[in-house]
Amino acid sequence: MWNEQRMNPLSTILYRNRESFHPVVAFNPATDKLLPLDFTAANTTLTAEIINDTSRFGQYIQQQLQIAGARYGIGGYDEHRTIYNRSTVFDGKPGEEPRRLHLGIDIWGAAGTPVYAFMGGMVHSVAFNDQFGDYGATMVLLHQLDGMPFYTLYGHISLADIQGMSAGQYVIRGQEIAHFGQPHENGQWPPHLHFQVIINMELKQGDYPGVCKYSEREKYLDNCPDPDAILHLNRYIR
Repeated sequence: MWNEQRMNPLSTILYRNRESFHPVVAFNPATDKLLPLDFTAANTTLTAEIINDTSRFGQYIQQQLQIAGARYGIGGYDEHRTIYNRSTVFDGKPGEEPRRLHLGIDIWGAAGTPVYAFMGGMVHSVAFNDQFGDYGATMVLLHQLDGMPFYTLYGHISLADIQGMSAGQYVIRGQEIAHFGQPHENGQWPPHLHFQVIINMELKQGDYPGVCKYSEREKYLDNCPDPDAILHLNRYIR
């Protein structure tokens, strides 16, 4: 369930307006199933050999979804993950604490899965963060709700989705804005959407940390509220 214990002004506004939001991905609770995926050290089935091989990692995800009969895998907010060992993107300088705490929600599914605008907004920035393990194609939207501005970040999308987008363009509620990208365009990950809510972009363009050091957990969770206040999907996990 959505974490009501971390209420801040934006979380309150999002939760109050949640029934007005368009689904970010198509999901029919009467027929579709969600599978929570665990990427912490507790999941011993996800070995280093699987994590470090993008093809095997993708096969692992697909197999888990097929066994469960699930349309999507989901999870990750405030999760301390081992999968970031696969990329130096998440490592600091020698001797520094690495980044391992996830700040968004991941929705794992088929490449090409459409992504929709949950409400109207404006394109803040786009970028192709093309390092191994990074976001790949990335879009950031600016919204305003009940007088409060905030941002949503869409990572690991299709490169074609950002090629026709530029800062200042408007999107409308329900518009098809992106698709789950293939590994070659999404930072070499199995297809999924990283969806994150951000209060302060800290002057960044087309990028914002989706993973932080555990020692900075409180700071980043305060700036990145639980995205399920928008997605409203965790209630369907059975």
